[in-house]
Amino acid sequence: MILIINCGSQKTPFIEEAVDLQMDFKTIDLLEVSESSADGMQGIIISGAPILITEINMVPYLEQLAWIVNVEIPVLGICFGHQVLGLLHDAEAARQKEDRDWQEIEVLEDHPLFDKLPKTFEMMEDHCESISVPREFQLLAVSDACVNEAMYHRQKPFFGVQFHPEVSGNQGTLILENFVNICINHPR
Repeated sequence: MILIINCGSQKTPFIEEAVDLQMDFKTIDLLEVSESSADGMQGIIISGAPILITEINMVPYLEQLAWIVNVEIPVLGICFGHQVLGLLHDAEAARQKEDRDWQEIEVLEDHPLFDKLPKTFEMMEDHCESISVPREFQLLAVSDACVNEAMYHRQKPFFGVQFHPEVSGNQGTLILENFVNICINHPR
């Protein structure tokens, strides 16, 4: 089962729809989730949010999700979730040009998250902020609009994508399916 942490994104139902094709899921709102919510789960997806990380006090959100850094199951952060995952690992946040359109993503290395996808593909963006790549992470994909489009942790099964696969058609659904496969194949 996958735990979907809903951070207030209107796109969360599309995450649920994509995950439901392969595995059961449970969705819990950000302010109600806790470490025990992950008990028995095979993976966690953190959704996007209508929150600007450079304009608000992020401490309450980071405290709410601080337990994530200690889980041993795969975690995928999408947009805000990607940013929170980075901030929990000391990434720097920055404002950038607003990007609410399709963007060509270039994958820098082969990785199971992008299995069966070409080296470049288009994904829908919906953000005006970005994060640096934390020290423990490896940059996985870039675009002309954002340096850190995708990253993964070097030791843990943690992944972040700045774009929104859940509203990016078949190729986006494939990324979510690939993440579920990572969860299914992750040793327990």
